[in-house]
Amino acid sequence: MKEFVISEVKAETAVLVGLITQEQDEAKTKEYLDELEFLADTAGAVTVKRFTQKVQGPSQVTYVGKGKLEEIKQYIKMQEDAADDDPTGETQPVGMVIFDDELSAKQMRNIEAELKVKILDRTSLILDIFAMRAQTAEAKTQVELAQYRYMLPRLQRLWTHLERQGGGSGSGGGKGSVGLRGPGETQLEMDRRIILHRITLLKQRLVEIDKQKTTQRKNRGRLIRVALVGYTNVGKSTMMNLLSKSDVFAENKLFATLDTTVRKMVIDNLPFLLADTVGFIRKLPTDLVDSFKSTLDEVREADLLVHVVDISHPDFEEQIKVVEKTLSDLGCADKPSMIVFNKIDAYTWIEKEADDLTPSTKENVTLDELKKTWMAKMQGDCLFISAKEKRNIDTLREILYQKVRQLHVQKYPYNDFLYQVEESEAL
Repeated sequence: MKEFVISEVKAETAVLVGLITQEQDEAKTKEYLDELEFLADTAGAVTVKRFTQKVQGPSQVTYVGKGKLEEIKQYIKMQEDAADDDPTGETQPVGMVIFDDELSAKQMRNIEAELKVKILDRTSLILDIFAMRAQTAEAKTQVELAQYRYMLPRLQRLWTHLERQGGGSGSGGGKGSVGLRGPGETQLEMDRRIILHRITLLKQRLVEIDKQKTTQRKNRGRLIRVALVGYTNVGKSTMMNLLSKSDVFAENKLFATLDTTVRKMVIDNLPFLLADTVGFIRKLPTDLVDSFKSTLDEVREADLLVHVVDISHPDFEEQIKVVEKTLSDLGCADKPSMIVFNKIDAYTWIEKEADDLTPSTKENVTLDELKKTWMAKMQGDCLFISAKEKRNIDTLREILYQKVRQLHVQKYPYNDFLYQVEESEAL
């Protein structure tokens, strides 16, 4: 009788590559690569090495310089040799190299020819995670459209082995290509037509979905709409579950939520709608923003934006700027909003020694000092909570009630609340 041994499937190993430039210093590059590693982990890859290079800007040919590319190549070869010599099988060869910026077709083709491993850029990694997370027909359609848009300008590299070597016209002279169209170009044009046709179909499907969503939004009645917005993985879904007592998927991974979830809430005598939206991220691909238009319409049509921030993240101020810029790009910068600083339970700071006379850094700021600073900056229009430990959630409900009630009276002055209560009973 045969024995079947089930071997453990090992995660793919990845090498990360980033640039240090005049616009992006070493500290910022490290933060970007930390995020890229988190993205790789979310996609199921284990990061084994990082490479950075100080340059004026990315090389148009290979993104990094020739010397750095050779260094990466030698590391991949070394890991491959180590894996071959390891009898335990613990050492894994490098499965992919991930670049922190979007690569052109030319860069990708040249890098792949040199390194002989799978090459990904930040955009393709985000698209891979989106494809993994998509659950509904709408999200799957949006992701597929973004993938095809990303793929279209990069088609050429898939058919390099069939490219035409010669030039000239069908009669044997000049620079024309009549009569000398090789199978590579034929296949390339065929693939391009198929993808363009598919993109057209997906756009039509999204228009139909958008119409359905618009009808749904119109049928929601005369209710104020509140949208939770923020960077990815700041705790929006956990907050949504607490406030609306719903069961929205929440996980410590990037882009755990792709589909907008809308729930009807009632605080005291006041009903309103609460929407949990897809998280934003640095260098969010334009194709994704375009493809997720119908999802982001929940943000556009919201009456109040609740900007959720992970205060325990060392770079939360940069994340705030990214979200504010994205909201500005969506035309939502002037909407009524408030900031909710989440994860105060995870906030840490370093106390300075009494004899340390060096200037304080952001790592030395206590939570109380941070609260005072932001409360003054936002004229008190912010709140500090812990969704995980359910701290200050009642206060959040009270503030939401006051803000939504004010907006409701302005927007629907002749529309009664769900039921009347005495003023003394109101929150």
